[in-house]
Amino acid sequence: MVVSEIVGRFVAADGRLLDIPRKRGKLLLVLDHVAQRFEPGRVYPEREVDAVLKEFHPDHAALRRYLVDEGFLTRENGYYWRSGGTFEV
Repeated sequence: MVVSEIVGRFVAADGRLLDIPRKRGKLLLVLDHVAQRFEPGRVYPEREVDAVLKEFHPDHAALRRYLVDEGFLTRENGYYWRSGGTFEV
């Protein structure tokens, strides 16, 4: 199955997540999709991260935790930056 097909099962046409996958492999693909909204090299305050994540899912805190736990975002002193995921070259 193609990555876009897997992600498409969890993302609505408007970009919101329909569900957060339980299987880790699918979760990582969806988290990578979400991480694309964060610009590499830019530092974000927590409130800004939350605002972006609320566009994807009402449980933005869980989504933020998954992104940090899986290495897509790094957190220090209430600030976040993108530290993983795929990058366009």
